[in-house]
Amino acid sequence: MSATLVLGGARSGKSAYAERLALESGKEVVYLATSRAGDAEMAARIAHHRERRPAHWQTVEEELALAASLRAWSASNRIVLVDCLTLWLSNLLFCDGREWPEVGAVTLPERFHAERAALLELLADAPGDIVFVSNEVGMGIVPWGAVSRCFADEAGRLNQDVAARAERVVFVAAGLPLVLKGPRC
Repeated sequence: MSATLVLGGARSGKSAYAERLALESGKEVVYLATSRAGDAEMAARIAHHRERRPAHWQTVEEELALAASLRAWSASNRIVLVDCLTLWLSNLLFCDGREWPEVGAVTLPERFHAERAALLELLADAPGDIVFVSNEVGMGIVPWGAVSRCFADEAGRLNQDVAARAERVVFVAAGLPLVLKGPRC
């Protein structure tokens, strides 16, 4: 198994780059989508991503149980493209439907801890290649508000943990890849 993490900011070209890696692998591609269309703008973003993908790629939508879905779809003849980790993280942070405080400590849902641990455990022994797409959100100012800071902190921790376990890490800016770890792409 080989894991690649593709990081970048909003509209950096990270998804297009990850899709190119999947296409060039020559393997069957499973596109594991983690987003949910909560409003019209997000629905349009999802439609844009769908239109860009080849019709023969299989799309699997999974908002929460990422590790279980990866176990089900990962195989030696396949590459699974996960787009994206930070949307999955958002889904987990709000999975129990509670109201979040504007100030004060944020308590993460129990499922958050279980799903995150399951993903990191899976990276040790998945039977196929996986390409993860994730937003790099830590390059700006410290966010205002407890929930935003919690998200930025958890996204940074998740990116670090996945990067530590991945064979290759690529940062994409302005559509240009910069290999941070592993072989050149």
